Amino acid sequence: MKKFSFGSMFWQRVLVLFVVLFVLAGCNLCETQSIGTKTNGTSTGTLTIMTWNVHNLFDGEDNGFEYNEFLQGSGWSAEKYLGRVNTLSAAIGTVRPLPDIILFQEVEFLEVIEDLARSISGSYRWSHFARNPGGALGIGIISQVPILDAKSHSITIGNETTPRPVLETRMKAGEEEFVIFSGHWKSKIGGDDETERVRRASARVILRRIQELWENEPELGVIVAGDLNVNHDDFYRRGALVITALIPDDPYCARLTGCIEGGKEYPHRQKDFLILSKNKPPVPVHFPQGTIVFYSPWMQELENGTYNFRNSWQTIDHFLLSKQFFSNTGWSYVKTAVLSCIKKNKVKHAYLGHCVEDEVIDRFDQELNGITNIYRLFSGAEFELNI
Repeated sequence: MKKFSFGSMFWQRVLVLFVVLFVLAGCNLCETQSIGTKTNGTSTGTLTIMTWNVHNLFDGEDNGFEYNEFLQGSGWSAEKYLGRVNTLSAAIGTVRPLPDIILFQEVEFLEVIEDLARSISGSYRWSHFARNPGGALGIGIISQVPILDAKSHSITIGNETTPRPVLETRMKAGEEEFVIFSGHWKSKIGGDDETERVRRASARVILRRIQELWENEPELGVIVAGDLNVNHDDFYRRGALVITALIPDDPYCARLTGCIEGGKEYPHRQKDFLILSKNKPPVPVHFPQGTIVFYSPWMQELENGTYNFRNSWQTIDHFLLSKQFFSNTGWSYVKTAVLSCIKKNKVKHAYLGHCVEDEVIDRFDQELNGITNIYRLFSGAEFELNI
């Protein structure tokens, strides 16, 4: 039996000081082995995926698109940039097992993620970067397993373009292929309702691409991951009045979206929202058959959130899993855990029971020069391959 696990590491912007505590869910990922090893004639292995919003990672040069505080005239420099790269890579280096695939948000150039890759004690041979023309920051991926193909999807709504594209990568781990849609969707700056259509535009592109992929490869697994800037339960938080980019498989939602109307089913009306379920497999219950539903660990396994804003937990970082990971063939989902540990009123890194050393946290605090308060959380999910 082969095992496949992935984790996420969240580096969040915090507007008030807080202490984060997560329930430590059971996770035996550390007992698995590397990809491609053999045990008693059975193929076994692990694969770890991490997503991290590294928060305004600009290089040390003025290129014309930086935020003011990251200009050389404001005190930013190549030395400070390299200091952040070294600190980030030191934190990643504490993750066990070391991530095979890392998804980054808020990086300036491909060269930035390649600098990170070189600083980590892994062999990240594959990489890809996507940024809108004229944009300050983009998203990227580095990988120790092959990226077979990569596409960047820029999105325009009327005269407005989403701040960042959606990055689609086809991965191959062992003999299995799957697709990751990584993103950093539009924030709520400007108003929750006013910015919702932009997040829904990102969801629209992902839905369209999944439909195209599944026309020829209906068994292809899909993961939607990253900082999506929308809670799994935003629909309820906002009074069940607005169709949000992520929406639950709920009978009222099915009617509100028009997918169920007058007792008839209209699956084609799912155009710009992703349906979330707590069920395994995530097949539609209240929405019509033919709509695309994702399993969200936030709806069943996880508690609290990854980000505390004004004393309210936010679940804006996601791993959303398609039904193929629950089919008992190929990769099968097992569980997710969000882990952290607390010491001296600080949130420390924790992954599979392992914590980052105090000096690494101190280096984060010192090298960010008070720009923001940074806290890190990890999550992990485990899969089994049925062969």
